[in-house]
Amino acid sequence: MRPLIPRVLAGLLAALAVTMASGQAVPEAAGSASASTATAPAATPALAGPPAGFVAPPEPKPDETNAQRAKSQPGNNAPFWRAVRESGVNKGTSSLPGAEQGVLVQPFVQYPGSRYTNAGDAWRQVRNEWIIPYGGALIVITVLAIALYFFTRGPLGGHEPDTGRQIERFTYFERAAHWSNAIAFCVLAISGLVMAFGKFILLPLTGTTLFGWLTYALKTAHNLLGPLFAVSLLIVFFTFLKDNFPNASDMQWLRKGGGLFGGKEPPSGRFNAGEKLIFWGGVFFLGVIVVVSGLVLDKVIPGMAYQRGDMQIAHMVHGVATALMMAMFLGHIYLGTLGMKDAFKAMKTGHVDEGWAKEHHELWYEDIRAGRIPARRTAPDDRPGQPAAQV
Repeated sequence: MRPLIPRVLAGLLAALAVTMASGQAVPEAAGSASASTATAPAATPALAGPPAGFVAPPEPKPDETNAQRAKSQPGNNAPFWRAVRESGVNKGTSSLPGAEQGVLVQPFVQYPGSRYTNAGDAWRQVRNEWIIPYGGALIVITVLAIALYFFTRGPLGGHEPDTGRQIERFTYFERAAHWSNAIAFCVLAISGLVMAFGKFILLPLTGTTLFGWLTYALKTAHNLLGPLFAVSLLIVFFTFLKDNFPNASDMQWLRKGGGLFGGKEPPSGRFNAGEKLIFWGGVFFLGVIVVVSGLVLDKVIPGMAYQRGDMQIAHMVHGVATALMMAMFLGHIYLGTLGMKDAFKAMKTGHVDEGWAKEHHELWYEDIRAGRIPARRTAPDDRPGQPAAQV
């Protein structure tokens, strides 16, 4: 056994020596390889060539048609969708009839209050983010202000006692023109409010079926009564025009606020400055805007193409003008009914008491007393209950 141990130890030492020798040779080999790499260029790997008969497609170009792009880069339909997006500027080709054939997406615009986007989305932003919330707020604030004034101040008038002597304030024709216009306005206002705000207020209460029938009926009434309102507004304008021209007494009436906040009502003619503001601001200015834009939406103006952009602009103008008109006419309706004693009677019967005329329209009353204006402008009526004009 003894000779075996020295031989094993000798074998282990020999193996260790070989391992150490090989460890020193590896760095040297690596160093020499690095040196050879620095001095000799790296070998370029061989690339596999195209198969026999292969022809490379041309590079895609920005101005290609969709047919050309299908060859240069199959599956890429960017030219087609680019043409769809820009069809409002460069119309596409379509065999269908229509004013906007070939236009799938309207051109990009920026309406007041909207971002720069296509016209349809810009119109939607103006309607939903401006006209609906702010128009609705204007109507609500007006109603609340009228209610607050009524419950704190009460109706105007009643300071001059009735005399029993009647003066004709409105003729039959004037009342017929006014009532035709007033009824048409009320139907249009109610139907317009339901179409604008109904889904926020009525829909949760009525459900979809009843709300659908209601809005359809009101929309139909709105479209039918729109032209009637236009004609009656024109008649009202020319019927009351001569008594609504401004004069010197209007400034004094305005300076004193019409006597709404205390004190005697300032003298005025047949119509005071407040009524003249309603006439020129509501009947004439806003009336023209509302009527013209409404007739465009009804598509009754001849010669118009009625493109989507035209209808969207008409709708925005119509919405703003009608909100302002309703706010003005709410004040007029209030003063003509609850807000002033016997004011509604004047439009109902056409006659007012001398005391009422003296209190609210003193200059008009004095002209009648002086004979400059007749106390009755229509033929006497023999029907019972019709008071005779006595001044």
